[in-house]
Amino acid sequence: MLHLRVICPAEITDDVVALLTEHPGAAHLVLLRGAAMSPPGDVVEADVAREAADHMIAALCERGVDHSGGITLEQIDTALSDAADKAEEDAPGDAADAVVWEELLARTGEESRLNGTFLAFLAIACLLAAVGVITDSPVTIVGAMVVGPEFGPLAAIAVGLVRRRWDLVRRAAVVLAVGFPVAMAITALGTFAGNAAGLFDTGALYGDHQVDFVYKVGPWSLIVALLAGAAGMLSMTSAKSAALVGVFISVTTVPAAGYASVAAILGEWSRFAESVGQLAINLVGIVLAAVVVLMLRRATWTTADAGRPLSTG
Repeated sequence: MLHLRVICPAEITDDVVALLTEHPGAAHLVLLRGAAMSPPGDVVEADVAREAADHMIAALCERGVDHSGGITLEQIDTALSDAADKAEEDAPGDAADAVVWEELLARTGEESRLNGTFLAFLAIACLLAAVGVITDSPVTIVGAMVVGPEFGPLAAIAVGLVRRRWDLVRRAAVVLAVGFPVAMAITALGTFAGNAAGLFDTGALYGDHQVDFVYKVGPWSLIVALLAGAAGMLSMTSAKSAALVGVFISVTTVPAAGYASVAAILGEWSRFAESVGQLAINLVGIVLAAVVVLMLRRATWTTADAGRPLSTG
């Protein structure tokens, strides 16, 4: 269940209340007349089934509530109520299959901003990957995959492409275009310092290693990226965020960036080129798969919802 709060001008309050009252996916309706101060107006609250949320938000936006007032959504972890259970049963579709587009836009938009926290996480992840490459430690490589924050901007690009939000696509692309070079430069400096301090020698990349999969490009690189991108977007759109951990462990974006930094410092330019290629394949593959998943989910949800009016009143 989701908690919906609507701030609206008094002249459309009755229309909003009618919409929520008559929709089978809403429960626990609350009306507070004149309670909103900025912007001024009435406050209408309700608990809504996840599969009904996108439909209700669309109806509210058609009434201009997003411009004249405001709409907020919050996740409800626990709801002990027969009315809530009935709303979930009566709402069309299934909660796991529902996509709340405005929620998805807000979430990916927040995760695709270039800031110090994003750069810090990406740099730390690349440094961990470099340590894993130098010490031939797959466990450290996996740690770098988990720490890496790059899936947020990749998901934002996919959402922006499907929703034609080019501002979101541009912002997320800038985050990746700036973030990876900065993180790789920091990792290269760390590698140079470690080499100068005698922590490892130039033969660290020679021979066969368990972590060589990081830079070796092949058909499996694209297959894994596509599967990871599909799983990641499914987890985001169905609110099953725990599955994202598996996605992070599946892709070699950050490890490839870390390997490229180490290879550049040690003069292994062929491995540097292969690592950059691995990075590019993973980035493109994740976005392509995420776009396909979003398009399929949109088509499926639209088909299931066809013929039902925005308001039952």
